[in-house]
Amino acid sequence: MARIAVYLTGGIATYKAVSVVRNLQKLGHQVRVVMTKNAEKFVSSQTLAALTKEEVLDDLWGKENEAKIPHIELADWSELALVVPATADFLAKMACGLADDAASTTILASSCPKIVVPAMNNHMLANPAVKRNLAQLKADGVLILEPKVGMLAEGYQGRGRMPEPDEITKFVCDNLSIQNTLQGKRVIVTAGGTREAVDPVRYLGNRSSGKMGIAIADEFAKAGAQVGLVVGNINIAVPNNELIKIYQVSSTEDMLNQVEQLFDTCDCLVMAAAPADYKIKNNFKQKIKKKPGQKDLILELTQTPDILKTMGKRKNQQIVVGFAAETENLLANAQAKLERKHADMIVANDVSAGVFGSDKNQVYILQTDLEPVSWPEMTKKEIAKRLVSLIIEKMK
Repeated sequence: MARIAVYLTGGIATYKAVSVVRNLQKLGHQVRVVMTKNAEKFVSSQTLAALTKEEVLDDLWGKENEAKIPHIELADWSELALVVPATADFLAKMACGLADDAASTTILASSCPKIVVPAMNNHMLANPAVKRNLAQLKADGVLILEPKVGMLAEGYQGRGRMPEPDEITKFVCDNLSIQNTLQGKRVIVTAGGTREAVDPVRYLGNRSSGKMGIAIADEFAKAGAQVGLVVGNINIAVPNNELIKIYQVSSTEDMLNQVEQLFDTCDCLVMAAAPADYKIKNNFKQKIKKKPGQKDLILELTQTPDILKTMGKRKNQQIVVGFAAETENLLANAQAKLERKHADMIVANDVSAGVFGSDKNQVYILQTDLEPVSWPEMTKKEIAKRLVSLIIEKMK
């Protein structure tokens, strides 16, 4: 059972948070509550104190706190921080690192995993500033339980309604279930595309965004693993998580060298990156200039190192997972890759229909001596969560 700090902020949905606290207690979790002064306009601190049998932290400067440092004590105590409901104001404070009251100061001092449950008017939720703050929190590794479409306090339908307490409770428990499962384990995840120099200005590359690999690294970190995230060319922010160490590389050979340095001490390698298969045989030392009358430029290519195959042959007790991005004969090509590259698992997807850069995907899972399994279309974060759970079972 976990030690959960529940942060109540000032929205009409605050009354539902009382049921969330009660649900978590019934499941055996230890719960302590932090409230903003605005939250107390909707629910009294006495109500939460009576339920939890613990003092509610709502003021750093009260007489009872003069000889204590209450926000640090509670931050150190917490194994999970749950903000429910999360107002636009509190999301902004978290995203910017502001600390001007008991709640914002305590959560800033907390190093435990964090879940926020936004609830607000649909116009506020759609505001670019709120979107930026939510994106920043996601990049920082904060889990977001998205608001629902439903009847708002203003009397009309819109997105911004807080999910029901039972759904929030399930979301919390689902994410608690993998915490510390991989504590002491080391994992390598690769993400993004590589760049192969043509000349000092140009390069060969691909459309990989890095979203899938970064989502997988996040999920491994949530499970307690030490993650080496080897990133090539990506177009999203890297995670800010003390369990994830970032290694920036450029070419396929650079990526191979970095993976080889980390491999012997790792327990699992997930090759979610899209390394280039070819490079210029003799790249140009100066920028290629167009010549009068020249319409064509012929570049001679040669193969790059095959990282997945190299590590698949080298593995000892490690689990090696590869990705197969195909445009035709998906399962046949993925099955051949599984066998040829000595992988334990291949995640196969059809990239002919705008998968690169998208937040969603539909994949097949192929494993040695097992029939391929089709997963329904879901977000890349959901795929990452399910994939990491599957890998955890294999590691057991």
